[in-house]
Amino acid sequence: MSPEVFVGIFREALFTIMLIVAAIVVPSLLIGLLVAVFQAATSINEQTLSFLPRLMMTLLTLIIGAHWFTQTMMDFMIGLINEIPSVIG
Repeated sequence: MSPEVFVGIFREALFTIMLIVAAIVVPSLLIGLLVAVFQAATSINEQTLSFLPRLMMTLLTLIIGAHWFTQTMMDFMIGLINEIPSVIG
């Protein structure tokens, strides 16, 4: 196995992970920003007010995007398995 092949596989794995994590975290960050603006405008400093909407958005994103997350990971794994002969030989 040459170093270039390993780096290519590692780069693809990191890109896949970053794509899935970003799809989960970005909606939560946007909701957190909206709640922070609301808290600053109303001077309400309740911790659960900022935590609960972010948690609910993260769970909702996981529920809605579960099929896409699973399909993306399966595509990556199938690609890895299909590359085995070219990596060995």
